[in-house]
Amino acid sequence: MATIDVTNDTFADTIQKGNIVLVDAWASWCGPCRQFAPIFEKNSEKHPEVTYAKLDTDANQEISAALGIQSIPTLFVFREGILLFQHSGVLPETALDELVQQASALDMDDVRRQIAEQAAQDGQED
Repeated sequence: MATIDVTNDTFADTIQKGNIVLVDAWASWCGPCRQFAPIFEKNSEKHPEVTYAKLDTDANQEISAALGIQSIPTLFVFREGILLFQHSGVLPETALDELVQQASALDMDDVRRQIAEQAAQDGQED
């Protein structure tokens, strides 16, 4: 599957609809972003079951701010709308493959249970 572009308007819908969604936050002026782009694109061809999305941080400052992006490229991994991983900097192709495998192998019921437990604990600490 080729990469898709996401915007302020389509970001939330994209991560909610996709099972596993990798988002590459980038900008055209960023050298490391240009270095990571072909790695991201090649990986998208190896994993057609995964949604690979590109977020132009300059053109989509609202969602970029909401995500707290402070440096680029930044890679986000979502599954079932839940943020699982975030990394700033260029990742090698092997690491990207491993991330996809790890995200695929997760027990999402367990992840949701852990999130609920953490939220309950956070509520008790107030």
